[in-house]
Amino acid sequence: MVIAVSSVAMATFAHADLPGPAGTTLKAAAERSGRYFGFAMGADRLNDSGFQTIARREFDMLTAVNEMKPDATEPSQGRFDFSRGDALYNWAVQNGMRVRGHTLAWHAQQPSFWRNLSGSALRSAMISHINGVLAHYKGKIFQWDVVNEAFEENGSRRSSNLQATGNDWIEAAFRAARTADPAAQLCYNDYNIENWTYGKTQGVYRMIQDFKSRGVPIDCVGLQTHFTGGSSLPGNFQQTLSSFAALGVDVVLTEVDVTNASSSQYQGLTQACMNVPRCLGITTWGVRDSDSWRSNESPLLFDSGSNKKAAYTSVLNALNAASTTVPGTTTPTSGTPPTSVPPSSRPPTSTPPTSTPPTSRPPTSAPPVTGQWSACTATFRMVNSWGGGYQGEVIVTNNGSAALSGWTVRLTLASGQTLAQVWNGVNTGTSGAISVRNASYNGTVGGNAATNFGFLVNGSTNAAPGNISCTSP
Repeated sequence: MVIAVSSVAMATFAHADLPGPAGTTLKAAAERSGRYFGFAMGADRLNDSGFQTIARREFDMLTAVNEMKPDATEPSQGRFDFSRGDALYNWAVQNGMRVRGHTLAWHAQQPSFWRNLSGSALRSAMISHINGVLAHYKGKIFQWDVVNEAFEENGSRRSSNLQATGNDWIEAAFRAARTADPAAQLCYNDYNIENWTYGKTQGVYRMIQDFKSRGVPIDCVGLQTHFTGGSSLPGNFQQTLSSFAALGVDVVLTEVDVTNASSSQYQGLTQACMNVPRCLGITTWGVRDSDSWRSNESPLLFDSGSNKKAAYTSVLNALNAASTTVPGTTTPTSGTPPTSVPPSSRPPTSTPPTSTPPTSRPPTSAPPVTGQWSACTATFRMVNSWGGGYQGEVIVTNNGSAALSGWTVRLTLASGQTLAQVWNGVNTGTSGAISVRNASYNGTVGGNAATNFGFLVNGSTNAAPGNISCTSP
């Protein structure tokens, strides 16, 4: 993360209707359209009750500020230290959140021993670092910023010790990350790439275009979105997002802060994301102004006294105004797992599948399976499948006019299948007959409205579950 001036957007893809009442928190409003709303947290906030109160209420995705960067996770060659990163990861999981990993390879905050290496030795050290970190977090991290800030403002590659190992170093990092953790989404992250006509934006765009054309595994682009000054939101910001998305990658806003928390700029950046189906979520770099690296510019949605600002309301309204549709499934890069994004604030409850689904296998077109009992209906939809399992979604619909105060869905997995991960729900059992009850935030379902949960299944078959039923207290 560095200070950024305004910088440099087109894609649509499949989605499924997900009606529901307006959200009263940032995460609830974002989840209505299958997106997340995240925040950055450092280990110094693990004892800050005021910070944590807001974080638990408002956010469903955590990014570690420094604790997962190369210098923190491998202080000396071959000796890894995940204590601070694990403390944040565990806090996120305990509070029903997922985690974005930041970052695996960067010209800054490198382990000191990297500075004494060059050429093939440095390249080997970078790959060993990626392998070591992802071996530890395999199946736990939703998205990794594999490479951070590798471009100059004019669109050329940044001069760095990593760049000096060869122009293919970024590609090598992504290939190593895919092999080390096939289940994680892999992102390139940078600042000043919000303005579509800016040189740096075009340089990153050309790299992503090249990677996609050659099958280099990359799933998303992170735009840091540090806006400074009174009018730094580019008028073509949405074009930037949609143009990256048109290449076949998702886009995420990863480190958002805005000078003086301009309501119009916060509303505009949120609206642009909501207008691009493959914009999966927004993360602010901190929670309160006092947490920000730009604290003297009052750039966040909560002031130092933990009060909501006007910009908070503008963001909440923009999230709630979004079409209640869930972003669909991305097309996997050759040899990689599906990059469908769960509409979730639930962390993995166990390790997601690490087997690689067949490259060309399209989503299963099996008809929905529906079960009804009492006041609600549970309808299953196969989102994606591969030889070793599938991703499913269950839509819970309130059949009456009075609100539900909770729900439980029961279903039976096929023989040999195991539940690997659940989001937007809490499961009992992992094989055979299982039940999934509502999470803390989606138990209330308005009259004739609906909510959903998703899950991953491992097994020798991708047969759909049976005996689906829904009950409400």
